[in-house]
Amino acid sequence: MLRPSHADAVAVWGRRPVSWRGLAMARRGDVPVLNVEDAWLRSVQPGAGGEGPLGLLLDKRGLHYDSAQPSALEDLLATAELETPDLRARAEDGIAFLCDNGLSKYANWDAAVRPPEPGYVLVIDQTAGDAAISHAGASADSFRQMLAAAKAEHPTARIVLRTHPVTAAGTKRGHFSPEDCDGRTTICADPVNPWALLDGASAVYAVSSQLGFEAILAGHRPAIFGQPFYAGWGLSDDRLPVVRRTRRLSREALFACAMLLYPTWYDPYRDRLTGFETVAQALAAQARAWRENRQPAICTGMKPWKHKPTAAFLRGQGGPPRFESDPAQALKLAATTKRTVLIWAGKETPEIRAQAAAQNTPLIRVEDGFLRSVGLGAQLLPAASLVLDDLGIYFDPTRPSRLETQIAQSTALPRHARRRAAALQAAIVAARLTKYNVGADQALTIPPGRQVVLVPGQVEDDASIRLGTSDVSTNLALLRRARAHFPDAFIIYKPHPDVEVGLRQGAVTDAQAQGLADVVAREISASQAMDLADVVWTMTSLMGFEALLRGLEVHCLGMPFYAGWGLTNDHGQSASRRTARPDLTALVHATLIDYPRYFDAQTGLACPPEVTLERLSSGALAVSRHATRRHKAVAAVQYRLRGLAHLWRR
Repeated sequence: MLRPSHADAVAVWGRRPVSWRGLAMARRGDVPVLNVEDAWLRSVQPGAGGEGPLGLLLDKRGLHYDSAQPSALEDLLATAELETPDLRARAEDGIAFLCDNGLSKYANWDAAVRPPEPGYVLVIDQTAGDAAISHAGASADSFRQMLAAAKAEHPTARIVLRTHPVTAAGTKRGHFSPEDCDGRTTICADPVNPWALLDGASAVYAVSSQLGFEAILAGHRPAIFGQPFYAGWGLSDDRLPVVRRTRRLSREALFACAMLLYPTWYDPYRDRLTGFETVAQALAAQARAWRENRQPAICTGMKPWKHKPTAAFLRGQGGPPRFESDPAQALKLAATTKRTVLIWAGKETPEIRAQAAAQNTPLIRVEDGFLRSVGLGAQLLPAASLVLDDLGIYFDPTRPSRLETQIAQSTALPRHARRRAAALQAAIVAARLTKYNVGADQALTIPPGRQVVLVPGQVEDDASIRLGTSDVSTNLALLRRARAHFPDAFIIYKPHPDVEVGLRQGAVTDAQAQGLADVVAREISASQAMDLADVVWTMTSLMGFEALLRGLEVHCLGMPFYAGWGLTNDHGQSASRRTARPDLTALVHATLIDYPRYFDAQTGLACPPEVTLERLSSGALAVSRHATRRHKAVAAVQYRLRGLAHLWRR
C-alpha cells in the first residue's frame, strides 16, 4: 500500500462526512490535498444513475464552493487574463451552445415539459445538507430569508420555487415544500429545460446553486444569499458579500475561467483529456439520444440483420424496442401498448400513415444517415448514423420533412453553429469522406481544356427516384440529358455500387453508354470522381450534396433535399415550400448536425458527428471490424443469388 508521504497528493472528494480521513492522511504524510468535485457539465443523469462524469474540478488550493478560503478557481478569477480575443470568442460561443442545447450539470430534462408562463420570480432550492451551502457561508435559514426577500421585493409577482433535480427524483429532500406555497407561490419540480426556465424569469434568487451561475450566463443579475464561486465579481446582487473579491468581471470572463480554464474535461470516445467544446458536444449528443429514446418503441419494416444495431441505437429508459415485420401489425400492437412506431421510411404507405393518424400513434420514419459506413448496406453493415423523422422523410419532396424544416430555419444560425458546420465540412472534404466510402483511387486521364461532368448513377427503384423525379427517372435518360446539355464536355458516368454488384436495378450497359459517357468509372471512389469533376449532373443522388461540400456546380433533374434552396441548378419539379435561402454552411449544419443522430459502436454511446467522421476516416468502421461472420456469409450468398435480389427487396 502506498504511504501518504510517498504520494504527490491525497485526493479528497468534496467535504463528505468521510472526507476527514483523507484530510488526516494528508496531514500525517505532510502532502498536499487535491480537492475533487464534479465539473459543471457532468452527465445526462445524476451520478446515482451510473454515468461517469465528463469532467472534474481538481484544486490543490481549496474547494471552489468553500468561501472561507481562496481556491485555485478564485485565484484565476481574481488574477488571470480572461479577456483575450480567443477566450472571449470561445466563451461567447460556449454560453450560446449551452443555452441552445439546454445543457447544465445534468441534461435529463423533458422537451415535452414546458416552463411556467413567463414573468415569474425564480427562487432556486438546493438539497438539504449540501456542503455547497454550509461552505458558502449559508444555512437552511438562508432559504427562508431568500423566499421572504423575493416576496417582499416583488409584492405582486408570481413566485416559482425551483426544486433540485435530485430532490424531484425523491433521493434527497430540499428546503421548500408545499407548505411554502400560497396564492402566488408554486413549486416547479418538473423536468423542464433549465435555460427555458431562466428565460421566462423576471428575477432570479439563489443561495449557492449552479443555476445561479447559469442565471448570470443567461443575462440575469441574480440575488445571491450565499457566497458561491460566481458571487462577488460584480455580476450578482450579493446579500452576503465576499470582501476579498474586488475584481469586476464580464459574464464571458466568468465563463472562460469557470468552464474553459479551471475544469479537467474528459473525452469518453477517445479516452483522453480534452477541452470544453468536445465535452459540450458529447453531452448534447447523449442528451438528445436520452430524450428521443425515452418512449418505448416498436420498429417495423426493418430487415432482421438491422435489429441488433438498431436496438443498440435506440437503447433507453423505455427499454429495448420491439421488432415487428408487418407495419399494420406493429400499429395494432402500438395501439394497445402505447408505444411509438418507428418504420423504415421506404416501407411507409399512405394506408399505414392513415392508420397511425386514426389511432393517434406517433409514427417516425427511420433511414440511414449521410455519413454511414465504410462499405455498403448491401454488405449488411450497420449504419453509424440514422435519421428519425416525425414529419416525413428527407427523400420525399411531396410533403414536408423534419430536415426541410431545419434547413429553412438554418438561415438564423448563431456563430458557434456556423463555425462548427464549417469545420465539419472542411474535415469531411479533407478526409475525402462520402456516405459509403467504397472504391479506390485509379488513374484516369482527362483531356486538357475540357469541362468534366460527373453523372452518378442511382438505384432506379429507390424511393428517392420514385418520389423525387418526374420526366427523368432512369440512369440512361439522365446520361442522355447530360450529353444534350453538355455536348462538348468530358462526361464521367459512375454507376451506383449496389447496381454494379447486381443487387439493385439501374444498370446501363457499355453499349448504351457509348457516345453518351466518355468513361464509365466503375471502380473509382466517389471522392476521386468528384475531385476530377467541375460539374455534377444528377437526379437525386446524395453525391450532389457531397459535391456542394466540395464547391462543385450541381445540376438536379429531380428534387433532392438539397435542391430548391438556391444552391443548385434545378431542372426538375419546383419546390414551392422551399423559399428560404440558406448558404452552404447552414445547409451543412441542418443536414449533418441537426437532422441525423450518430452512434459510436466502439463505446456504445451516442456521439456527435465529429466522432463518426473520425472513426470513418481512420478506418475504425471498416468492413472487417463491423461485419460479423454471419453477416459476411449472408452477404456472400446474397451476391451469388443477385439475380433474385428482387425477392428479398420487395
